[in-house]
Amino acid sequence: MNRFIKAGEAARILGVTVQTLRRWEKSGQLMPDKKSEGGTRYYDIDRLLGVSSKESTLTYAYARVSSHDQKADLQRQKQVLSTCATRSRIKSCPL
Repeated sequence: MNRFIKAGEAARILGVTVQTLRRWEKSGQLMPDKKSEGGTRYYDIDRLLGVSSKESTLTYAYARVSSHDQKADLQRQKQVLSTCATRSRIKSCPL
């Protein structure tokens, strides 16, 4: 799902000023994804961050333990996470 943000938030995410966004628009470097009737510019946050549609559907998981003595627990967690990852996009996979 695309999420649109206003120019001020887009500028903050990119680390530039709103004036820079306007300059980029004039030069054609970065065009807003849509504009309201009043002229408010909206940017697709996924496009700004360079996230493809495939990447936005990925789920990241990690396993950890508190000490070296729990290495067996880490291996068990790794196995469960691997099993969950191979099941085609299940909603939840309890440990």
